[in-house]
Amino acid sequence: MVAYGQFCPVSKAAEVVGDRWTILILRELMLGTHRFNDFQRALSRISPTILTKRLKYLEACGVVRRRRVSGQRGFDYHLTASGKELEPLIETLAVWGMRWARDQMSDDELDVELLMWDIHRNIDTDRLPDGETVLCFTFQDLDKYKSWWLVIEGTEVDLCTEDPGKDVDLYVTSELRTLIEVWQGDAPLGPALDDERITVIGDSRIRRDMPGWFKLCAFADVPRPGRAVG
Repeated sequence: MVAYGQFCPVSKAAEVVGDRWTILILRELMLGTHRFNDFQRALSRISPTILTKRLKYLEACGVVRRRRVSGQRGFDYHLTASGKELEPLIETLAVWGMRWARDQMSDDELDVELLMWDIHRNIDTDRLPDGETVLCFTFQDLDKYKSWWLVIEGTEVDLCTEDPGKDVDLYVTSELRTLIEVWQGDAPLGPALDDERITVIGDSRIRRDMPGWFKLCAFADVPRPGRAVG
């Protein structure tokens, strides 16, 4: 792990959170990710070995607590009181990143797995009909992970990369960059639907209420230089 050899509290804090992936693991913990497999889904480019090492180090530093899952195999991970004190730091980094570090997204940063994981955990289930709802997102410019299914029952939302064999209530089709730009607040949803950069086919009620249940990134409203507010 990083060692700066200084007693300064900034350097000591950086020794805990400064390694690659650590800040993103903390982000996931703050967003409610607790199981090892779910960390891997949200952070698809981290290796299991590195993820294990980072979690063990955060546990050793008193930032994370590991707990055996009752009645199941494996463990889950939670922030300690020390870890929860880092939440304002992560939020400030997110706001700063939205405002100042996102002038351009390269193609290799367009992570469909992160996008769909974020969408799945932000769906406003209260704005969907009672009973089971199945949504299918298709990215017409992808070959791998081209289609994704969200199976929603009550407040539970399951994300599938293989067809669950259920009737689909709504199909959403787009290029990956387009949906990421809408999700991040770089482009408004309404015009993207109007000019069919995003096409939505299926249940008329769900289609009409998409601006209600399709909740954007939590920091989508952060004003950026050169971007009109409102």
